[in-house]
Amino acid sequence: MKNMEIENLKVVDPIELDKLPTVLDLGISEKKKAKKLNDYREELSDHQDTMYAHNKYSILICLQGMDTAGKDSLIREVFKEFNPRGVVVHSFKTPSTNELKHDYLWRHYLALPQRGKYAVFNRTHYENVLVTRVHPEYILNENIPNINSVDDITPAFWEKRFEQINNFEKHISQNGVIILKFFLHLSKEEQRQRLLRRLDKQKHNWKFSPGDLKERNLWAKYQKYYEEAINKTSKPHAPWYIIPSDNKKTARLLVAKTILEEVARFKDIKEPELEMSIAENINKYREELQKDV
Repeated sequence: MKNMEIENLKVVDPIELDKLPTVLDLGISEKKKAKKLNDYREELSDHQDTMYAHNKYSILICLQGMDTAGKDSLIREVFKEFNPRGVVVHSFKTPSTNELKHDYLWRHYLALPQRGKYAVFNRTHYENVLVTRVHPEYILNENIPNINSVDDITPAFWEKRFEQINNFEKHISQNGVIILKFFLHLSKEEQRQRLLRRLDKQKHNWKFSPGDLKERNLWAKYQKYYEEAINKTSKPHAPWYIIPSDNKKTARLLVAKTILEEVARFKDIKEPELEMSIAENINKYREELQKDV
């Protein structure tokens, strides 16, 4: 398939979002996309079983994007073949009262995947340098020393946050967490169409909120802060991938392929060898079970 090299999606140099495509022609039909996606997710499921037996790595999938970018449906479609115990999805909403009693990364540490498993962050720790930059008054809820008003939130404050996030990701990657971060890159026009569909189709009305329109009016700010966050935090151990997402099936396929190819780089993830004492007596155990009728 043309245009599907994952290295073309990875952020290794500074990017400008408005110069990156939100549509990618893979040169295949929608039916073939569905077939390829099914193949990829079956391979991912098998690999997760192997990773569970290996018991040294876990995988953190971070998904970010504007409203309607398709995060929920992507999670459903990419991970549907997984053993339900092999993947846990966390949707981070507005911090609770208890969460605000801790630093902003605390709740994300608690949600990190166990060895052998996946965790999917549907919205992530990056909300703390995205939504809070668009709405800096939210920072005041965190009760941070020396931050008493919005005027105290200086550019140096955000630089420190980027440093903290980079340190967080470096620490967990050094302890066996494979980190893959995806920005679902949606055009403003496609978002408009998806919001209209929420209004036009009764079964989707519940998804719509007037707040969606208020946030849409801040599109330029969000794009600016997404761009800065991605450029400051895409690292070899925690790369960002920009996924053209105007077509949901294309986005799902690209994410699944990227995950599969990246985890395949870890050649040491193998099923453990059978203990010698068991291997030497395997025929004996088989005979015992065959006689046990």
